[in-house]
Amino acid sequence: MRAQKMQEIPTCSRNLGSITVLDPEYAWWREWELASPEALIKLYVTRSRCFTLVDRGRGLNAAMAERGLAADGQLRNRSNIGRGQMRAADYAITPDMISRNSNAGGTNIGGIVSGLLGGRGGSAVGALAGNLNLRRKTADVMLTVTDLRSSEQVAMSEGHAKKTDIGFGAGGGGISFSSLFGGAAGVSSYANTEIGQVVALAYLEAYTKLVEELGGLSDNPAASNAHQALVVQRPATMYKNANRRGGTVRSLSVGMQLFPTGVKNGQMWEVEDELGNTGWVDSTLTGLDR
Repeated sequence: MRAQKMQEIPTCSRNLGSITVLDPEYAWWREWELASPEALIKLYVTRSRCFTLVDRGRGLNAAMAERGLAADGQLRNRSNIGRGQMRAADYAITPDMISRNSNAGGTNIGGIVSGLLGGRGGSAVGALAGNLNLRRKTADVMLTVTDLRSSEQVAMSEGHAKKTDIGFGAGGGGISFSSLFGGAAGVSSYANTEIGQVVALAYLEAYTKLVEELGGLSDNPAASNAHQALVVQRPATMYKNANRRGGTVRSLSVGMQLFPTGVKNGQMWEVEDELGNTGWVDSTLTGLDR
């Protein structure tokens, strides 16, 4: 039953926001001639429809190159490429191996890699790579999700897979990697090698758990997070009331930082200053603190 559950990418009935996939800090996958797990997780994210995938890698570099051409006047009229068009990433997801003792039984590749590379970096790679056991064909992986506005880690899930998961129900109920991956580019090394298939299944289990854990997230992360800070651009006054009656709280100098509470009355916004004072300010005298 376990393998049966793991052979389908979970799907969502609502979008939880935009997400970007990050490469792990240590490139453990190169030792087994696998592609970066970034491509694998992007496939799961896209097919699950749980998030809108935002490219912060080569796609972003290409987008910035187009904007450079536009700024130089090289693009045709009405190309409609410029500032203020990119979608913000609400979350970042990072795939990794779970650190554990690389000498704990079996033919763990971690000790080998650590010995070959040596030094602090080699030890780190070895500790992570130790979670791929070549003799037993097992993998223990982890996915973490970070809220990019607050930098809070909002979810973490683990996945485990072994060689016997691949061979479950051979001849009738086994995993079909061709249907799972559907010829997606960048993941052939996972579909065509035994250890790659084990890793792919471990990440699929972790992603399935992650989706279940994130089901309670707001479908509008931008609105539910703390509001972006403001900076005073022209001399202003903080009032006790939105109608500017009832007295003032304090004067505001250019460059001061203010934190909106989200309450508005026309162009008057309720804000809090760095000292904790709360009052109302004319928003036209402020700008976003970038």
